[in-house]
Amino acid sequence: MQLWLAFTSPFARKVRIAAHELGLAGEIELVETDPWTDPRLRAVNPLAKVPTLILEDGEVLYESSAICDHLDERAGGGRLFPRSGRERRRALRLQGLSDGAATAAGRLFAAERRAALQVDPMIPRFERAIAASLDALEAEPLSREAFTIAEVGVACLLGYLDFRWPERAWRAGRPALADWWTAMAERPSLVETAHRLPTVDPRP
Repeated sequence: MQLWLAFTSPFARKVRIAAHELGLAGEIELVETDPWTDPRLRAVNPLAKVPTLILEDGEVLYESSAICDHLDERAGGGRLFPRSGRERRRALRLQGLSDGAATAAGRLFAAERRAALQVDPMIPRFERAIAASLDALEAEPLSREAFTIAEVGVACLLGYLDFRWPERAWRAGRPALADWWTAMAERPSLVETAHRLPTVDPRP
């Protein structure tokens, strides 16, 4: 399998964490790309977005949730994505919340970089979405043992916030979430997949 990615993407990191948790990391070749400029990526993914996974037979999967679901199924199923019931709904709900907040964070980062030229009126909306999502996650009983797609998604969100804005105090007023992240940050799958700056042409 080939995983096309940018090492700054929280969604590409999500797939890499899933692969490590499922014991599949060794089966995946990492292909670093700049999704803004690389025509090869659009040739396999019409959206030209990362992550994009190319399977051994040439089938292409994109969007992190679909890729993680496939990896879970490949590893036997039911590990990252509970099979049914309340636990499955919880995992999907928190994955959706974390992914939405991570999307807002990515857009906020890009908007702030452009702000020197033109103030983006969406910045306050992105900031409120992230803050409200963190407040909701503070009330969630996140597991330190059963690492489902819910915990993977939350970890990717918090890791991305620390990567892009290490000076911002998202932990303030959220002690449970901060304690959970402190405990989880040393998990091998998270250490192995830590964000890093690109080695290809960087873009926001």
